[in-house]
Amino acid sequence: MQKIKVGIIGTGNIGTDLLVKIQRSEFLECGIFSGRNPDSEGIRKAESMGVATSCDSINAILKDKNSCEIVFDATSASIHRQNAPILKKLKKYTIDLTPSKVGKMCVPAINMKECLNVSNINLITCGGQAAIPIICAIMKVHPNTEYIELVSSISSKSAGSGTRLNIDEFTQTTRDAIESFTGVKKAKAIIVLNPAEPPVLMHNTIYAKIKKPNLSKLKNEISRMAKIIQSYVPGYRITLGPVAENNRVTTMVEVVGLGDYLPKYSGNLDIITCAAVNMAEEYAKHKLLPRKV
Repeated sequence: MQKIKVGIIGTGNIGTDLLVKIQRSEFLECGIFSGRNPDSEGIRKAESMGVATSCDSINAILKDKNSCEIVFDATSASIHRQNAPILKKLKKYTIDLTPSKVGKMCVPAINMKECLNVSNINLITCGGQAAIPIICAIMKVHPNTEYIELVSSISSKSAGSGTRLNIDEFTQTTRDAIESFTGVKKAKAIIVLNPAEPPVLMHNTIYAKIKKPNLSKLKNEISRMAKIIQSYVPGYRITLGPVAENNRVTTMVEVVGLGDYLPKYSGNLDIITCAAVNMAEEYAKHKLLPRKV
């Protein structure tokens, strides 16, 4: 089957994990893997896989506009703000894995279809991908929920330089996305880098302030949503709840990575790369597969 070519900007952990996932895809293949550091492990990995590489970042795509139709930006929020107008001018379908808030906010389990028809989609943050669908499920049962708080705990070993540079954007973008997607009046997002050894899995705790919560309906709706996420993030699982105490509902979510390029404890990175590949594959299917009449 013909495949859609993609470009990856950013050769760090996220970009390299994307590369491995893409190269086994039925619908995608990497046309260019571009960063800035010629000595990066990602560049060496791509070369060993026979993928075209560059150390000229987005300029590699400018020089060869036919190298890709879809572009993944796995750099940083500030760099994506510079890249976005260039990619728009090139008419590339852009999937932004940084918390830049430039493009349309996208959570595949919630708004996949409407995100296939815009030029730039933003995958928010790993915490957003893990928690927003569950919060949407909570709000569906209890639309008058007063307050939502998300605490995302990840292994410090899975937080690379890009993640650490984006800590402020992580909390702000995740909070804004929770409020935008769910309509809750007030939300808060916190990220914790856990230095424990052995490294801990990504763990997300969602607190919701709800008067007289209906736990039975909440459990059913949360379970339904978790199954949707598991269709593209196999390591996603509910580990607690929902449980209630004093009108506070608690739900806990864990993410185990697939172990493609990164260790399985790096579920925080895996959930966002899985979401990115899922969106790219859906875009490719619309291009490659015959439409039903």
